[in-house]
Amino acid sequence: MKTKVLSFTVIALLFHQTVSAQFSSRQIDSLVEKSMKEFNVVGASVAVIENGKIIHEKGYGIKSLDSKQPVNQLTNFQIASNSKAFTAASLSILVDEGKISWNDKVIKYIPEFKMYDDYVTQNFIIEDLLCHRSGLSLGAGDLMQFPDGGNFTINDVLTNFQHFKPASPFRTKWDYDNQLYFVAGELIKRVSGIAWEEFVRTKIFVPLQMTNSYSSTSYIKDRTNLALPHLTTAKEKKTLSLYDFGPNMNGAAGGIVSNVSDMSKWMQLQLNGGKYGPKLENTLFTSDRQREMWSIHTVMEADYSPTYKTRFNGYGLGWGLEDKNGYFTVEHTGGLDGMLSIVRMIPEKKFGIVVLTNTQQGGIYLAYSIANILSDAQLNVPPQKWITNLSKAYQNSQGKNDLETAKIWKTVDSNKNIKIKNEDYTGIYEDKWFGKAEISVKDGQLWFRSLRSPKLNGPMKYYQANTFVIPWPEMKGMDTDAFTMFTLDENGKGQSIKMKGISPAIDFSYDFQDLNFQRVK
Repeated sequence: MKTKVLSFTVIALLFHQTVSAQFSSRQIDSLVEKSMKEFNVVGASVAVIENGKIIHEKGYGIKSLDSKQPVNQLTNFQIASNSKAFTAASLSILVDEGKISWNDKVIKYIPEFKMYDDYVTQNFIIEDLLCHRSGLSLGAGDLMQFPDGGNFTINDVLTNFQHFKPASPFRTKWDYDNQLYFVAGELIKRVSGIAWEEFVRTKIFVPLQMTNSYSSTSYIKDRTNLALPHLTTAKEKKTLSLYDFGPNMNGAAGGIVSNVSDMSKWMQLQLNGGKYGPKLENTLFTSDRQREMWSIHTVMEADYSPTYKTRFNGYGLGWGLEDKNGYFTVEHTGGLDGMLSIVRMIPEKKFGIVVLTNTQQGGIYLAYSIANILSDAQLNVPPQKWITNLSKAYQNSQGKNDLETAKIWKTVDSNKNIKIKNEDYTGIYEDKWFGKAEISVKDGQLWFRSLRSPKLNGPMKYYQANTFVIPWPEMKGMDTDAFTMFTLDENGKGQSIKMKGISPAIDFSYDFQDLNFQRVK
């Protein structure tokens, strides 16, 4: 859920030809196939709704490099942060049932919930859980879930907010937050009496007949039609393991596994104002609830351009909202290691598109290329060279990131023969919310090991001054390597550790900069 609402500012060149508002399946096939080649994507699937009708559902490429099996419209992908809208819908159902109010204080249902300030704790309402205005910094606390495999629990999430320093005053600024969605999932459990996963399954998947969707990877018995995540670079492609939220955390921020066929039903529900069924005779949530979910609760900066003339931009409840050329648009993206997705709707046009991919790096560029091209036709704006221009942005980004990290590793290599006193740094260090880390010597090499997050385990390469760089062996190639900076006492002994990522491309969920380890005496 490493995830946030993404946007690209691209100065695009106009095509000379015009394109009709409705693309044929063959045209969509051509666009996807070209994008997959351009962005080095292993597999993808796309569904398109026009005038409220599904006009296209199809898979492309393969599920994994190992199986080589083709993707189809029922192939499941992790949709990551596109799960957040399901959490917002779940709370909307409870509002409709009269069991909660958006203005109810969180501590009414979760007394142990504690924020960084007593006033914020006492006045934090359910609505605040969903719209990224808590005052916390971008991705604060996400190291409790990223990388996966840690032993953090929902109880850790509920109480660890008190240890963070706010980045902005409460309710004044948008900073994407995953942790508060976990709190929302726990609140759903305490109010309804059933876990978030079961609530989503019984209250949303079953009525909408999303028969091949799952609220947790642990629910999937037959994995023959499940896409696996991939990492692609200029040098290699490799298959990754599916991200696992584990048994001690709910999936409210990003746990759903779905496919474009089922996601089409989800978009149709949204475009029909919460109604579903052959004659729209059933209601999942009322139009009042949808209006609340699709109202801006946190204002964001609008990126005005002559093409789209965007005048407002903001976040609702589980959705990003803005206007494009006079049309209201609703959107969210999702990202986990090796899995990227986008859902975009233009309600006035009864238009929707979902793109699911299983490739990190190029996957989000493919998703935006396809979504932008098809939605531009609906928005009555001149068609633009999205694939060409996003390809340039992709290549430039990769080149810049590689250059920055190469400089750092060049310094590491040039200083590799400098002798340091390992014993000055070894010991146990503790962060208030992340727990303990051990600095030890392994085969003559300083070594970092988190006691609560097993994948954060690796050699400490000397950089300069009192700073080391850690390449995490279990996350090779994922731009997660980190600086480790020691503060020494008057005798040259390590007393504290600060950290930060070395790559400009590091995902915000690897919030090493929020750690403040102190030596345990």
